[in-house]
Amino acid sequence: MTDPIARPDLAPRFWEKKRLTDLSKDEWEALCDGCGKCCMNKLEDEDTGEVALTRIACRLFDNESCRCAQYPIRHQFVPECIVLSPSNMAKNLYWMPETCAYKLLWNGNPLPKWHPLETGDPDSVHRAGVSMQGMTVPEFDVDDDDWEDHIIDEPR
Repeated sequence: MTDPIARPDLAPRFWEKKRLTDLSKDEWEALCDGCGKCCMNKLEDEDTGEVALTRIACRLFDNESCRCAQYPIRHQFVPECIVLSPSNMAKNLYWMPETCAYKLLWNGNPLPKWHPLETGDPDSVHRAGVSMQGMTVPEFDVDDDDWEDHIIDEPR
């Protein structure tokens, strides 16, 4: 698969040399590993605040590529889609996947060995079994009352 994120023109290991707040737009986008977990609907327990991942994908999610089918214009279709940035990281950490590069780096951890920036291969996340590729159901195919039936453990 061709990588939808322009990675070749970036400085080697830029994520180890810069703070997240100092990354360029291209560097920020390149941190995305393409796992698709952030595009899954989540359920939050009102009492505990615990967030559970479901396999119910956003209406724009492409199950094969693990990418948003309308990324540049996604807010026209899904206004509530969160644009992750250094300025809103702290308030969004609680729902982000444990394997997410943004969350890992924010918390001072290294990228996993399977990350495309480490391997140079956008499919490494899928081969590592960390992505949602082939595991999802479209959100309109599941009645709201049945979402709890689709809670899964995060692929790691």
